[in-house]
Amino acid sequence: MDRAQKEKVVEELGQIFESSGVVVVAHYEGLTVAEMQRLRHMAREAGGSVRVAKNRLAKIALRGKPCESIERHLGGMTVLTYSEDPVAAAKVVEDFAKVNDKFKILGGAMGGNILDRSGVEAVSKMPSREELISSIAGCLGASASGIAAAIGAPASNIAGVLSTIEENHGAAA
Repeated sequence: MDRAQKEKVVEELGQIFESSGVVVVAHYEGLTVAEMQRLRHMAREAGGSVRVAKNRLAKIALRGKPCESIERHLGGMTVLTYSEDPVAAAKVVEDFAKVNDKFKILGGAMGGNILDRSGVEAVSKMPSREELISSIAGCLGASASGIAAAIGAPASNIAGVLSTIEENHGAAA
């Protein structure tokens, strides 16, 4: 790899560290090509990506970034799993680690927040962006129907009262 290629890789990694909602660092030593392809496939399905890069280049790319302290995890055979959704990559690596003993999650970063192993696990248990949006939409829909029912109820009650008054007035006349 020549200098220009290395500079390009550092630039790409810098973009990943800046624009991703979450970046998870893991060791993948001993995984087969098929297992790595499965990880990549899982990440792609969740809207994320997997990147293997030289640790030295990743450390250069981390300089000056909010997540710079994840540099301590960059040693040995490391793989970066990242996604724009702050939860997707964490869910993918946790699911993958459950079925692959050789895949060891080291930590990661969520914006400027550095995550240790338990932090990645906690993030993976959070609802995804899509789950939150559908939950909020459901709450808004329920609120709107509740408001409509509340607005409609007094009108029907008033109509019932007026009908009763009319019947009583008609019987008295």
